[in-house]
Amino acid sequence: MARTLKSQSSSVAVVPYFRPEALKFLRGLARNNDREWFQPRKAVFEVELKEPMLAIVRKITDAMLDFAPNHVRPAEKSLFRIYRDTRFSNDKRPYKTHIAAWWSHQGMEKTWGAGYYFHVGAKEVVIAAGAYMPEKEQLAAIRHWLLDNHEEFRKLLAKPAVRKAYTEFDGNALTRPPKGFPADHPAMDLIKCRQWGLATTLPVETALDKNIAATVIRYFKLAAPVVDALNTSIAATQPKKKVLFGLR
Repeated sequence: MARTLKSQSSSVAVVPYFRPEALKFLRGLARNNDREWFQPRKAVFEVELKEPMLAIVRKITDAMLDFAPNHVRPAEKSLFRIYRDTRFSNDKRPYKTHIAAWWSHQGMEKTWGAGYYFHVGAKEVVIAAGAYMPEKEQLAAIRHWLLDNHEEFRKLLAKPAVRKAYTEFDGNALTRPPKGFPADHPAMDLIKCRQWGLATTLPVETALDKNIAATVIRYFKLAAPVVDALNTSIAATQPKKKVLFGLR
């Protein structure tokens, strides 16, 4: 079976959008999330999902040179693996049921920072941007930055085009003010957040649109000022590199 699927898939040209077969594969994976189902169909995953996703990511990345140059990186580095990390999870299903990419800020690849996210699942397309699950130091940096810059940050979130495009603001907020911050501060609703992210969910048919890369680019451009502001707050607290022999 694997050989037949591979021979059928190898003749499909790589395009920067998805074919109906990609969504069919994801629906099947959602119903049969196990190696016995996936392994014979791995060639289909490569051709119908991985390669088109890489093509889309490359188009988006090329456009980001104009509005997010610090997030430009090889497509293979932005693409998430389809395999789940089940080591510390009670959920032992081996595969994600979506294909996703994340554009991190250069120099923050291992610590996340604020960035851009895009995924295609069996039932939806998700586009998001912001700081998700920042590490302890980054979390503190953003909160302290908001003490003096919350009005500026609110203006970025309140732009009509941003509010129209992004239907969700994901803050994953605490129920109480974090320790060390004044409870009556006017930015407390933002300071209590544990992440700061804009997101929207689009119909799954969006994945089949030949202009899907352009759609993602448009959403990312709108969110760029928010992402830049969050990374500015993080960068302000990053330790500076030591000077060696008077040379930088």
